[in-house]
Amino acid sequence: MSSEKTPENFWGDMPEEEYYTSQGVRNTKSFFETINGKLFTQSFLPLDLPIKGTVYMTHGYGSDTGWLFQKICINFCTWGYAVFAADLLGHGRSDGLRCYLGELEKVAATSLSFFASVRNSESYCHLPAFLFGESMGGLATMLMYFQSEPNTWTGLIFSAPLFVMPENMKPSKLRLFMYGLLFGMADTWATMPDNKMVGKAIKDPEKLKIIASNPRRYTGPPRVGTMRELARMCEYVQNNFSKVTVPFLTVHGTSDGVTCPTSSSLLYEKASSEDKTLKLYDGMYHSLIQGEPDENSQRVLDDMREWIDERVKRYG
Repeated sequence: MSSEKTPENFWGDMPEEEYYTSQGVRNTKSFFETINGKLFTQSFLPLDLPIKGTVYMTHGYGSDTGWLFQKICINFCTWGYAVFAADLLGHGRSDGLRCYLGELEKVAATSLSFFASVRNSESYCHLPAFLFGESMGGLATMLMYFQSEPNTWTGLIFSAPLFVMPENMKPSKLRLFMYGLLFGMADTWATMPDNKMVGKAIKDPEKLKIIASNPRRYTGPPRVGTMRELARMCEYVQNNFSKVTVPFLTVHGTSDGVTCPTSSSLLYEKASSEDKTLKLYDGMYHSLIQGEPDENSQRVLDDMREWIDERVKRYG
């Protein structure tokens, strides 16, 4: 048996407050009560910079707002943005059955209730506001956008969003039909084929080790209802791309083995937004910021920073 101790945080054993201060960030953690259960939430505020906008971030499948995902939050914070993030229901430290997304619209609405409470607060209602979604969190983010009142959001940012499921990830219609004969009893069963998504998402082997060591990462097989719902919601979102009217940036690696780059291309093609930007990165994998070599990740971050800063100037 290995005696190696797993660090509490991805950066090692440095106390949290000391780490965040070293990054120029003030971090707070809390729970937000909703009718669907408690959400674990975090905020990342610049220590020494004026706040020029707010960003509301949603992580991907099986992940949470801690561990490496918060590196994205910290980067935006160091650019002068107040960042707010919530563990989706069934993920991380939020309530709910682990990685069960049988009603994704409800999951999205629950996170939106937290984001809207901050966005409409006296402290932030006057600032430009952006929704950010990574991977499956991009799908949830799009649903939040559809559920929001008009003019709530200044823009949307997607990192390798899940809008089109790759063929090897699509749930078998026969399998779903057979489970459906059980009158919903099988919906929460973790019995769907596992396509080892983490290994396909991360290019840098050292970063793969760090991500795999996340103690809150879901490692079980996908649940029946989750795969059924992801397939259904992808189809729904594709059919409603034309309803997207706000500025957006969507980025994707051309070698993404988890979500199709077509997800970003179709959104760009069909959205009604006059201000829309698509960035495709040749040879990059799924996890553009957390899993690529540093020079690749920095390229993506630089593009995101340039885009959001320009929209704040243009629309703020």
